[in-house]
Amino acid sequence: MFPPSASPLSDRRVLITGASAGIGAAIARTFAAHGAHLELGARRLERLEALAEELGREHGVQVNCRQVDVRDQAEVQAWIDDLDRTERIPDILVNNAGLSRDLLPVQEGRVEGWDEMIDTNIKGLLYMTRAVLPHMVARDSGHVIHIGSTAGDTVYPGGNVYNATKFAVKALTEGMNLDLVGTRIRVSSVDPGLVETEFSQVRFRGDDERARKVYQGYTPLSPEDVAEVVRYVASAPPHVNLARTVVYPTDQRNPYVLHRREEGAGEEE
Repeated sequence: MFPPSASPLSDRRVLITGASAGIGAAIARTFAAHGAHLELGARRLERLEALAEELGREHGVQVNCRQVDVRDQAEVQAWIDDLDRTERIPDILVNNAGLSRDLLPVQEGRVEGWDEMIDTNIKGLLYMTRAVLPHMVARDSGHVIHIGSTAGDTVYPGGNVYNATKFAVKALTEGMNLDLVGTRIRVSSVDPGLVETEFSQVRFRGDDERARKVYQGYTPLSPEDVAEVVRYVASAPPHVNLARTVVYPTDQRNPYVLHRREEGAGEEE
């Protein structure tokens, strides 16, 4: 690793949603280690504050945190308005906040879970991007990075609405790039396969045993693996846009083909 002072991310300001755990927290740690200043948002403020204290102490970067629910457009806009007033509009926006609920056929689906996924994974991403992007357009620089999923490529049984939200992220990445042609603003997505995070505990509503089986018998990606890919995408030269980067664990070759070294059907992410 080169020293932070030599990193393309040094002194860049990066906003990360869903930063209190998992991939979002790993991205924050990776970017801070490369000298980036951070604006971190999530619903769990205590976790954010602990992370901010850790990163500021270890890396000497500015880390600010905000309790925010990306599903609330007014909260999102108020956050970005505050950043604008204090001249802290990000150079890089990482739309990481996302979740899944249940693994049920549509005819048995829970509407409240559908709403939560659609409001977080699609509308939350749109609210954040709509608030930040005009500032990037005004200065003709910036980078928006979405954390998508291989679930945006292939539908799996019970995935239905979650798959639909990640297909939407893929379409929005493509559409935003078209809308921004002629500017120097890049829009990218990083789309991981199976990553061991709190994702499955959230999907299965706290059923730890069921969540554990998702990652049994193979080596999944870690949040740090995904964070390193995000760092690579964000560090590309300004004339290079890695518009879509798909990353699997070596034991997984597409959403359906997974080599398990132990018995057990497991479930999709």
